[in-house]
Amino acid sequence: MRHQTQPAVETAFLNVQNAATYLGISMNTLYIWRHRRQGPPSFRMGPGGRVMYRRDLLDAWLTEQQEADSRSNPDLNPLNKPSRSRSPRRAA
Repeated sequence: MRHQTQPAVETAFLNVQNAATYLGISMNTLYIWRHRRQGPPSFRMGPGGRVMYRRDLLDAWLTEQQEADSRSNPDLNPLNKPSRSRSPRRAA
């Protein structure tokens, strides 16, 4: 069995394929999000205009997604809010 060694320094920039793998999604999803201007921030780098993602911004974007989700953030969960009493209906 072949052993792969981890690089001493992790790359700060990821191409589309590596960013998709890092996020656990398909490359197609990442392309669709980019086209719709959704998802993590990206930019073009180099003379060929290769689409790249900064690893630290991917992590920040993931954190934002988690905080914005009511299942992950108890403050946003509607079940944790006190129930509101309804005002009585008026007869029409």
